[in-house]
Amino acid sequence: MHATATFTDIYVAVSQFYGRQVQLLDSNRFEEYAQTFTADGEFQHTPGVPPARTHTGIIEELRRFNTRFDDDPVQRRHMFSMLNLSRREDGAFDATFYALVLTTRPGGKQPVVGPSCLVHDVLVIEDGEVRNRSRRVTHDHMFNL
Repeated sequence: MHATATFTDIYVAVSQFYGRQVQLLDSNRFEEYAQTFTADGEFQHTPGVPPARTHTGIIEELRRFNTRFDDDPVQRRHMFSMLNLSRREDGAFDATFYALVLTTRPGGKQPVVGPSCLVHDVLVIEDGEVRNRSRRVTHDHMFNL
């Protein structure tokens, strides 16, 4: 990404980044997914579980989380939408968007929808590439009245 990139250029690059990132996650390519974060990146996706830090920590957390599917063959699809992107004073970007997870099991059954989440990312441009510095996922069903 060039230093003269417009906000529109950055928005398009971020949208492309998310398309690639989510496909890595849904394909269980955790090592490649972790590489979409900065070296000191932070990833918090499960309520009550401390954030994973660094590429190694993110990979370990995703492997741990996905053991729940060891005896339950599923295809999960993360659907990201309604991206709101804004520049921070430090040059990074705040990205907030909705995420729905669709879980499909073999046998032609209908997908299960959920959870519904709000995702808060801090993105940076490193060596011309978009990277996650941090991700915090909040689950809609965990809200307090």
